[in-house]
Amino acid sequence: MAEAPSSPMNPVAETPESHVNGMTTTLPPGSAIKTKTRPRKAPELQTVERRNWLIHLHYVRKEFDVCKQLIREQLEETRGMCEYANYVQGLILRQEGKIQESFELFQLCNILNPSSVENIKQMARALFLLGKHRLAVEAYLQAEMKLDKPDWELHHNLGVCYMHLKDHEGAREQLLYALEQNKHHQTFASLAKIYLLENDIPSAINTYRAAIEYFPENAELHTTLGLLFMQIGKYQQAFEHLGTTLTFDPTNTRAILAAGSMMQSHQDFDVALTKYRVAAQSIPESPPLWNNIAMCFFGKKKYVAAISCLKRANYLAPFDWKILYNLGLVHLTMQQYTSAFHFLSAAVNLRPTKGHIFMLLAIALTYLDDEENARQAYEQAVSLEARDPSVCLNYAIFLKNHDDKEGALRMINEFEVRMVKFRQSTGADLDAEVIENGAKLAMLLGVDGSAFHKKQETETQIEAEKEMDSELLAGQGMVT
Repeated sequence: MAEAPSSPMNPVAETPESHVNGMTTTLPPGSAIKTKTRPRKAPELQTVERRNWLIHLHYVRKEFDVCKQLIREQLEETRGMCEYANYVQGLILRQEGKIQESFELFQLCNILNPSSVENIKQMARALFLLGKHRLAVEAYLQAEMKLDKPDWELHHNLGVCYMHLKDHEGAREQLLYALEQNKHHQTFASLAKIYLLENDIPSAINTYRAAIEYFPENAELHTTLGLLFMQIGKYQQAFEHLGTTLTFDPTNTRAILAAGSMMQSHQDFDVALTKYRVAAQSIPESPPLWNNIAMCFFGKKKYVAAISCLKRANYLAPFDWKILYNLGLVHLTMQQYTSAFHFLSAAVNLRPTKGHIFMLLAIALTYLDDEENARQAYEQAVSLEARDPSVCLNYAIFLKNHDDKEGALRMINEFEVRMVKFRQSTGADLDAEVIENGAKLAMLLGVDGSAFHKKQETETQIEAEKEMDSELLAGQGMVT
């Protein structure tokens, strides 16, 4: 029997069939066959941005070679229009020291995205590194106008730019505003530096103290504060902060050198040398280190070792006038007057405003029988060192030995005036040998030397009173 043709009037012909396990079944009318749909493919990123994540990953890992290769491929595909690739390439070039090239890339980023504050900040940073501080200030101010809220970093950098422009008032204002946004140790240090440029040491010390309250374990802050206390003569507080530095950072060379120099100034040469031995392991080619070691040996009267260390310091820093001055001093002590003259002449050429160099030079010239030049060197030393009494005493002895009694009288009177001022200003006295030589010369010249003995008489009187008190106490004890 023939099949019935399908037609709209024949509902059987419209019944669908399904194959399950090799069997044909008839599905009920109106049912639909459910088929599996493949998941949709993730949308691809635009060509301009698709490598950004990988560029960032290699950059933060400091894998700059791979990063630059990816940037090159990205810029070739986008014809140089990828902002992030140009931005990272600018950062890499800046780390490589190619500041001008990095600035040009940040300029391109700013053209591609004029609304980005970061691009302008990086342009300003590049201008600062190029030494164009005024243009950097203009760029930072332009970036500030686009900010929604204050940015600590921007105001800190503005303050540093103003400081280089010698606008201390503007720098201080910006740095104080930056500290209101974020207490950062670099901002504290920059603010203290401005106070030091203005010779306001107390304000600088207060700034470092405030910084240490927020960063009590920052070794650099403690070291700098300790050095400032040393500068104003507060050695106890200086030693405390330097000790704190060495607690947190036992190999901090600045703190070791500072602590060693304090011990050296108190004639504790062996302990100072122990400190310097530790520092020498970290900075074996430091000229100040070898200079300090040499002067420790000089204090211990080991002159050959002192000259050896000073020669090494001079090799490392041939234009350091202090090293040359110390070389002249040691050679003068060893009665090697020609060598002393050689090094002192070099020191004078480097620092012609230091009277003490001229004084030592005059002593060397005196022993070299060059009276005329020695006299000129003494005159220069007296005019440059207006406070040091020993310069006048040495000159007076020179004049007395060369039969210039009138000049010697003038200098011994100047020595007496300076000695009195020195006692009044410092509350201390000169070295006993200097006072004794001054009294002997005054006696030879027929000058009243009461001022020379005033301090000594006072000290003798105090000692006599102490002896009387001790005798009275002993007598009372016997009666009891």
